Amino acid sequence: MVSVQLKNCYLTIRCDTKGRNYKPGDLVMVETKEGIQMGKVLSEPWEMNEAIFAKPNCKVIRIANAKDLQKIEEQDKKVAEALKICKQKIEELELPMKLVDVSFHDEGKITFYFVAETRINFRELVKRLASELHTRIEMRQIGARNEAKMRGGVGCCGRPVCCASFLREFEPVTIRMAKDQGFSLDPAKISGLCGRLLCCLAYEADTYSELIKKLPKCGSRVMTAYGEGKVSKLNVIAQKILIELEDGRQITIKADELKNTVT
Repeated sequence: MVSVQLKNCYLTIRCDTKGRNYKPGDLVMVETKEGIQMGKVLSEPWEMNEAIFAKPNCKVIRIANAKDLQKIEEQDKKVAEALKICKQKIEELELPMKLVDVSFHDEGKITFYFVAETRINFRELVKRLASELHTRIEMRQIGARNEAKMRGGVGCCGRPVCCASFLREFEPVTIRMAKDQGFSLDPAKISGLCGRLLCCLAYEADTYSELIKKLPKCGSRVMTAYGEGKVSKLNVIAQKILIELEDGRQITIKADELKNTVT
């Protein structure tokens, strides 16, 4: 197996080399479920433990040659031209939509991806694009998360956004996950580039959900070996509790040191 970063995106996939050796930096042609794409090898080949990882659906076909590079260059020019034409038509028709990306298909179809706050009547747009580009046109409306996945970018952690790096599907993310993990509920701190809740809030949500069941709620009164007090703060992972006692002192104790919860 090798890790391959697909062209023009952050997405990194594991690919079967079929026993052939590739080295980091090699430009290769990869067979994926979206078709044959170009990518760059990022790792030395390694043996994958199929008991831990599912067998990948992608495989490296061969090293990219001059013909492949020329084809990719021509395709990039076609994409740029199609985007330019589509944007012009959108402006002419004054449609409230934002064009995100375009993809060409082997069967002679072009798909344009866009975001919009409402449903868009794009029949006239499709008609004009088909007349200009002389091919079948498909318009596909996507959400904010899919836009971020296509565009890529760097998250607040300093790394490429997860959706463009390795996430294949989006999991539901709730504000409860942020609360359980003790995050500030400031939207600017718990939202991604897409404006939605950070996908990474879901990564450890199950662990926090289980651990928090063993702790009293903030604001509740508890009995300790030092007397009665109020829970001020929780450290869920360490299973520690900051308690303000009746005399104003603050102590930190482990959850299993509690006598009982008063209220």
